[in-house]
Amino acid sequence: MEKLVIKPKKECRWDAAALGEIMIRLDPGDTRIKTTRSFTAWEGGGEYNVIRGLKRCFGMDTTVVTAIADNDVGYLLQDLIYQGGVDQSHVKWMPFDGIGRNVRVGLNFTERGFGVRGALGVSDRANSAASQLKVGDIDWNRLFKEEGVRWFHCGGIFAALSATTPELTIEAMKAAKANGTITSYDLNFRPSLWKAIGGTEKAVEVNREIAKYVDVMIGNEEDFTAALGFKVEGVSKHVTGINVDNFKNMIKQVVKEFPNFKAVGNTLREVHTATINDWSAILYYQGDFYQARQMDRLEIYDRVGGGDSFASGLIYGFLSGKTPEQCINYGAAHGALAMTTPGDTTMASLKEVEKLVGGGSARVDR
Repeated sequence: MEKLVIKPKKECRWDAAALGEIMIRLDPGDTRIKTTRSFTAWEGGGEYNVIRGLKRCFGMDTTVVTAIADNDVGYLLQDLIYQGGVDQSHVKWMPFDGIGRNVRVGLNFTERGFGVRGALGVSDRANSAASQLKVGDIDWNRLFKEEGVRWFHCGGIFAALSATTPELTIEAMKAAKANGTITSYDLNFRPSLWKAIGGTEKAVEVNREIAKYVDVMIGNEEDFTAALGFKVEGVSKHVTGINVDNFKNMIKQVVKEFPNFKAVGNTLREVHTATINDWSAILYYQGDFYQARQMDRLEIYDRVGGGDSFASGLIYGFLSGKTPEQCINYGAAHGALAMTTPGDTTMASLKEVEKLVGGGSARVDR
């Protein structure tokens, strides 16, 4: 495997950019979606959460490429993004048709789960503005050549939104690579997104084409099985705990077929209950495996977005020139901290991440 060669900060306006949909998450708090009378509004989206973490926790310069409906719900989403600090100069505002027949803001109703009751997400996102984006809509030359980007991130959630988003993802990846930008992709397989458009067969077709342009692939055993079509004995999408040795074999098989992958990483999670998980992470880089410090029986407040925060910590490590071992531990620590607070996005600080990486405890800081 080749080493990642990342452009220096002085050559680029942006440390990282991402392409994806940003939804409004409606959170019923401690109650249920089907019984609540009030919701807390957050913003979130698989690809966006990563660069928001890079900005909010790690202080890096980030921008998002997306589309938003030009109405008051879109302005609410805009205001939420402002609070996260991510640049919006590459947001495409789409005219609202009056009732959302063609363009709307996607909604994600999410309850965090507790104990034996797992987390639940109910998406209401069809025909969202971001799903309508197509090849030719974005000025990639401006982003990657004129402004400069060190790292570009996208994922399988955005690629599953419509018939046009896979082609747009490939267009973006090609433009990034043509300008020396590192590309990462989180497979993030969601059965509900692929259900009506061809299921796992379509997911494999789309993701295998996109994978040709990826430098850093992020995915778990289900992602590699359902979204890339790999099968390794002993690894199943139905298991709650990963057999690490079998998962390593799967990663080696993936890299053998996609030699363009310069790194492969993901979290390692064993689910005891919705609120108690064993937590770690693994990275394959330049022929070696690196595993983060194991956190047994990690207490979780809200697991949604934990994987995205892992990705932002991992990316921060690479962008900051840290060792592979440090990179995977920054990812695991940031993901763990993000799951201690509500919402999809991080509320952690770099100081807190570094304390956890260094083996710090949850004793009170005074």
